[in-house]
Amino acid sequence: MNDASNAGGGIARRRLIQSLAAAPFLGVAGGAAMAAQPAQAHDLAAVWRRALDPDDKGEAARWYATELADKLPLPGTLEQHRIGHPVAIDTPWTGDINDKGWFTATEDAPYRVAGQVKVPFFLQPDSWYRGAAWYQRDIDIPTDWRGKRIELFLERAHWETRVWIDDLPFGRSEALHVPHRYDLGALAPGRHRLTIRVDNRMIVDIGHNGHGVTDHTQGNWNGIAGRIELRASEAAWIDRIDILPRFADRTLVVRGIARRLENAPSPRQADLRVGGRTVRMPVTWQGKEGRFEARLQIHPEDPAARPWDEFDPVLHDVTVRLANGADWQGRFGWRDLVGGPDGFRLNGRPIMFRGALDCSIFPLTGHPPTEIAPWRRIMRRIKDYGLNHIRFHSYCPPQAALDAADEAGVYVQVEMVWANQSTVIGSGKPVDAWVHAETDRILAEHGNHPCIVLMTHGNEPGGGDRAGEARRDAWLADYVRKYRGIDPRRLWTSGSGWPQLPENQFHVTPDPRIQAWGEELKSRINAKPPETRTDYADYIGKRAVPVISHEMGQWCVYPNLEERRKYTGHLKARNFDIFEDRLRASGLHDLAPEFHHASGRLQVMCYKEDIESALRTHRMGGFQLLGLQDFSGQGTALVGVVDPFWDDKGYVTGEEYRRFCGAVVPLARLPRRVFRSEEQLEFSLDIANFSAAPIQAAQIAWRVEDAGGRRIAEGSFAEQRVPNGNAPLSLTARAPLTTTRATAARLIVTVRENGRPIAENDWDLWIYPSATPAPSAGISRADRIDEAVLARLDRGERVLIGLSPDRIANYPERPVKLGFSSIFWSTLWTNQQAPTTLGVYCDPKHPALADFPTEAHSNWQWWYPMHRAGALRLDLLPAGVEPIVRVIDDWFTARPLGLIVEVAVGKGRAIVCGFGLDAEDPVSRQLVASLEAYMASGAFRPEAQVTPRQLRALSGA
Repeated sequence: MNDASNAGGGIARRRLIQSLAAAPFLGVAGGAAMAAQPAQAHDLAAVWRRALDPDDKGEAARWYATELADKLPLPGTLEQHRIGHPVAIDTPWTGDINDKGWFTATEDAPYRVAGQVKVPFFLQPDSWYRGAAWYQRDIDIPTDWRGKRIELFLERAHWETRVWIDDLPFGRSEALHVPHRYDLGALAPGRHRLTIRVDNRMIVDIGHNGHGVTDHTQGNWNGIAGRIELRASEAAWIDRIDILPRFADRTLVVRGIARRLENAPSPRQADLRVGGRTVRMPVTWQGKEGRFEARLQIHPEDPAARPWDEFDPVLHDVTVRLANGADWQGRFGWRDLVGGPDGFRLNGRPIMFRGALDCSIFPLTGHPPTEIAPWRRIMRRIKDYGLNHIRFHSYCPPQAALDAADEAGVYVQVEMVWANQSTVIGSGKPVDAWVHAETDRILAEHGNHPCIVLMTHGNEPGGGDRAGEARRDAWLADYVRKYRGIDPRRLWTSGSGWPQLPENQFHVTPDPRIQAWGEELKSRINAKPPETRTDYADYIGKRAVPVISHEMGQWCVYPNLEERRKYTGHLKARNFDIFEDRLRASGLHDLAPEFHHASGRLQVMCYKEDIESALRTHRMGGFQLLGLQDFSGQGTALVGVVDPFWDDKGYVTGEEYRRFCGAVVPLARLPRRVFRSEEQLEFSLDIANFSAAPIQAAQIAWRVEDAGGRRIAEGSFAEQRVPNGNAPLSLTARAPLTTTRATAARLIVTVRENGRPIAENDWDLWIYPSATPAPSAGISRADRIDEAVLARLDRGERVLIGLSPDRIANYPERPVKLGFSSIFWSTLWTNQQAPTTLGVYCDPKHPALADFPTEAHSNWQWWYPMHRAGALRLDLLPAGVEPIVRVIDDWFTARPLGLIVEVAVGKGRAIVCGFGLDAEDPVSRQLVASLEAYMASGAFRPEAQVTPRQLRALSGA
């Protein structure tokens, strides 16, 4: 804080209100929609003068007192205008690079050539700059602003700013997630020189992977985004307003702080107007600060008392006016969120957060947009996919995002840091004080938004060693206690991910999900047969507060190379160029669209089971997906069903996604998905009903249909009331499934009320004949490729070879780790955690699969052969070998892999499988039978001719 006087009387006082003391008073100061802009504001958008200052010479050389030479439009960033350094092998990126092989690998040498550098880790800027940059322009203070208080408003600066008017300093701000506001006091009318120094280095080490600063997401840009304004107000003005609605009895408390310039009159009263009522409040002054408060009660039937939620996001207008005419306008919503052992309740109704993450990925701008239109679209996309919640991972978005969430009824969690890897929390480092200051700033700027229902200091806090973790936990406990007391309008927790402290009002933990970090092929989805009945009730039942699943999902899809044309800003997807080169080198380039679609369908399956597992868990608080949108960094984690631009990818729509992720979702609990003919289908049914009200007369019906739409079984339940929540309904059904040949089917459950469809969901099933056909005559089986097998082939025989994974040749570097699920997050960030594959791709019409129902992509029946399989290296065979079933490799390596391959060897013919032939499960037996029937037919004429040596190479011999 810096107070001074201007000798000429033009500057009576200067104050940087960004440095707010921690106090039990909250509110909004300014803002786009939550508080009206001042009646007098001058937009400073223009071409500014600028200068780079990498050596920090500017302050000592008094650059603020000279005229800078270069030009740059503001608002904007250096990176958007390609100002800075070209990307090089030694570019000092902000953030970790876990897999450093790119720096030394021979195959990556072409991407390390100066002037042609391409990195695979994240989106690549055309240029980069770290350090101080100076921005300057002349401003004109009109005569009618004489005696008024003037504020400089910088909506989104990155990061630290320092301000001078002419040659006088006005302080600094190190706020990252809220506007920088400089109180310029009363400036003399006429022309002045405004100079702003912006420094985008790590002003405070808040964790270099945090999404407010890292190159993995928005990029560590330098500049000022959004509105840049001079604002004039009365000499006594409203500085902060805190709106405290209490939903239970519709009591509204409004508190305010007024301030005045030196020697300015002190208005003694303020009027509050809300819901057509006006309440007069006395203003009590102590020096240059005045305080006022009003409390009023609104009848619940009054339109001004309508509550705010995702179904009816009603916002109510508030106006506060001082006696001198200075006013403040804002909005609020009536809502009350509580949590306990039975989960969350909003306005008295059970609620489950169905969330996605926003990690500040904005490829066209390199920073989060400050206009409301893009955010309205994002909120629509969130709801298109059945979600009601968004977590802003380790950053707080601009005002426009919160306005859009308020309007759309999207519940928000806000954070500030990811104090891990490069720093720790709670050990007395500068990040500790900064987190408290930034929390205060966020609450002061955005505290009245009803959409902000959850808050924490940040993501996955680090502590270092055991003693450091103890200090971390103690510090976070104090943090939660403090802010629970300061701001009861939202719930608080220690951190996203961990730790689970007694002080938490809710936990965000990675435990309840179907694959955790480090589980690899031991996870439920990869190690256990498919079913739809697992839930986390035991885990949830041991917690006294609601539990939200942390960063659930993380299932990848193959890159869509066509996406590159969208990157028209300064951030480019040059990592996709590398991936395309890998495909070309492997002869797989033409299959890129098929790989994208096939892996995408597997990805959707994985998300469906993840989400349904959470929905069928009674009392669970919710989940936060990582994510709905692709994550461009950390080695390129393509985990979204929408791309970084929030566009659909072509393999799933929001309408399909809402079948298993919405306000009302039928949930069938199936012990298995695979049946033999005449076996009983048995399942129980729950309904996750988190809609606006109970379903008073639900008509619930089910049916099993084959791929052609023929009904195999059906039934219904007595009409009944379905309350809000997801408590078990105790509905069960059973019916025999009869078929004469292998059949793919679907269990479909429909919920109607008064004949009107409310929700529908479905689950894939497979029914196989009771008796598997006997092995075909003339076909021999083998479990290895040895001299005996080669001799049979030399005699012209047909051999079906099934290799166990330990008998399959693999790569010595970056070995293939085959699993059923898609890749978890990104192999470049997880140090090659398994699986490193993205399912299978095949032609369902291939005659070898005539008796094995399948789509072109993995579905749950493929779990049975794949969980015990290895991938066959097609690069060991002649170029152009077309497998019957492919395995989709990681896009970083893009190697040609197969699961089932047919070849001709001399006079003989063979099919080689990457799994053993002796499994007794119905799926594996049916697949083997289908292959043998094909081999016994005249259609079995492999085109690929291989030598015995090449064939043996598949087994490493």
